[in-house]
Amino acid sequence: MLNDPITTLKGIGPKKAEQIRRDAGIETVEDLLYYIPRRYVDRSYFKLIKDCFVNETVTVSGTIRNVALAGRRRKFLEVEIDDSTDSLTGVFFGGIRYFMKIFSVGDYVIFSGKMNFYLKKQIVHPDFDFIDDTSGSIHAINTGRIIPLYRSTENLKSLGFDSRGFRRIIKSALDACLTQVEDTIDWDILNRHALIGIREALYAIHFPDTFEQAEEARKRLAFNELFFHQYYLSLSRRYLRETKVKKQIDIDDSRYRSFLSSLLFQLTADQKTAIDEIRRDIESPYPMNRLLQGDVGSGKTVVAMAAVLLACGQGRQAALMAPTEILAQQHFINFQSSICRAIRTVLLTGGMPRAEKQNSYEMITSGGADLVIGTHALIQEDVVFRDLGLVIIDEQHRFGVEQRSALRLKGDVTDLLVMTATPIPRSLSLTIYGDLHVTSIRTMPASRLPVKTMAFGEARLDGVYRSIEKYISQGRQSYYVLPLIEESDKIDLKSAIQVYDFLKKSVFPARRVELLHGRMNQEERDSVMYRFKNGDIDILVCTTVIEVGIDVPNVTVIVIEHAERFGLAQLHQLRGRVGRGREQSFCILISPDDISDESRKRIETIVSTNDGFIIAEEDLRQRGAGELIGVLQHGHGKSFEFADLSLDIDLILYARDVAEKHVSEIIDVASLWEQFMHKKYSPLLNGIRNKKILSILS
Repeated sequence: MLNDPITTLKGIGPKKAEQIRRDAGIETVEDLLYYIPRRYVDRSYFKLIKDCFVNETVTVSGTIRNVALAGRRRKFLEVEIDDSTDSLTGVFFGGIRYFMKIFSVGDYVIFSGKMNFYLKKQIVHPDFDFIDDTSGSIHAINTGRIIPLYRSTENLKSLGFDSRGFRRIIKSALDACLTQVEDTIDWDILNRHALIGIREALYAIHFPDTFEQAEEARKRLAFNELFFHQYYLSLSRRYLRETKVKKQIDIDDSRYRSFLSSLLFQLTADQKTAIDEIRRDIESPYPMNRLLQGDVGSGKTVVAMAAVLLACGQGRQAALMAPTEILAQQHFINFQSSICRAIRTVLLTGGMPRAEKQNSYEMITSGGADLVIGTHALIQEDVVFRDLGLVIIDEQHRFGVEQRSALRLKGDVTDLLVMTATPIPRSLSLTIYGDLHVTSIRTMPASRLPVKTMAFGEARLDGVYRSIEKYISQGRQSYYVLPLIEESDKIDLKSAIQVYDFLKKSVFPARRVELLHGRMNQEERDSVMYRFKNGDIDILVCTTVIEVGIDVPNVTVIVIEHAERFGLAQLHQLRGRVGRGREQSFCILISPDDISDESRKRIETIVSTNDGFIIAEEDLRQRGAGELIGVLQHGHGKSFEFADLSLDIDLILYARDVAEKHVSEIIDVASLWEQFMHKKYSPLLNGIRNKKILSILS
């Protein structure tokens, strides 16, 4: 029954089933059980009709005293009920024939809905349930209890599958086959974390008696998906460790030691720890899978340079892939100036002339290049490495899983170091990046002055302009960021083009003001950025195209208008475009006075701290895991249905411990892994409910 199509349920024919499949992704009865409510409303509190007020959402019960058609031109049905304190009428404009059949004088019913008054107390199209007139028992799914509300579409609603319709067929599915659902987790595991059984959870997620019961159900279903996800990650780690073994090559670290001694600054404690961990990984017989996260300006690039020199000390090649050409070129310049004497470095980007590309290809294939820095061009078929030993991915969330894998597969058992300047909340690092060891650089170099952040209303713009002029007169530069490229009829926001014209003509006519946005072609964008880096532009009016990795130490002011339109992480990344030199830098946030409480809280958070790790955790709390995963896990598949990564850290840790224990007891890891890969199971979704995956896990 669980795997039967939903057409086996009463009231669902082929046409309705096809629409449900298209709009809700539901094909089987089991799918229906896991179609979770989007939220709940509490209709468990009954009121006497005499105590009901206009515009109040109420639940009342009473005996039907009259069922009658009304209206002259447009007919409607009135169902009057009485609870001995007063009467109330349910008004139905649609489905009149159906309602005339099911409502009879003398029936005892429950009505729920918003009460209004038109000559008498009434509720238009109330939700309703009948009370058994012999036993007095209530079998309510629409009223008199906590009611689930489901996602629907206009097409589904037209077929009768609004929340009421879904409640009906889900209740039917639960009644028919809940006893067939098998619990896939041992009871001792559940009991240790006070988790309820799967049947109890599936019923309570749809029809809870209390909100606490709904939360218990969510946590049990969350544990299922977290456990199977952690099982997959743990199995992946063990498989790689036992089947992928590197050639053991001693490191000639003379160039590495020379580089460290040549630095004009002291490494922070976190940088030293990161380098030590990476060295151990490179020397290990097992391939490195490490995530290096650190705030903007924390010194990740120096760590990456050390990693490259260690890999090259084994006689192997290294590759660094960046998301944009300008960032790749920036890395190339930085590496050239720092370690050019130690290793041979080449650049490879899509925008290079063909002859230069061909020269790079030849150097890579022959081994003449120790380090290759580039963009997506690195994963083209023409790129063949002699012996690729280390892959570094910068701003890793900008790349999909396939792109990262494609570059890594150009070597034989290759070490992987992925870097991000967007710190990742702990719960996310344990889930979407659970297959990586995480190294964090939290301490900033002592020479780096923290950016001072201020928030003003639009009335203070004249003062902001004076501040920009002051710093430009001292030889500094400024960013001026807007959320839109051009004006929109739908949103009342200033645009980059509009503000660029205004600043250039009316505010800073004597200054060099330029425009940069995402609709400009790559050549135009590169030209503007090169002139800005060279000091030929005073004020760069732009969109978030500058968000990633742009390094111009001479910029000391960034103004972000309509700051309320940006997320916390985005504001923090934009702020990181300044403060890269020795001078004090400023981030100025401008927003209207009438912004939402959520927007105000985001701005207050940015003003109060420069710590990207604190901001990441707060971003998770404010935005929720679903949206944040979408930002961070490009290419990682779907996010979680039940788990709330801002709340469930203890559950994640428990799921990981249980999964690792199970995986440690597996004898033939390679065989089990091949079954996973061959059958292409999704560790996030199939593991929740699909019995087939259990045959692999047993």
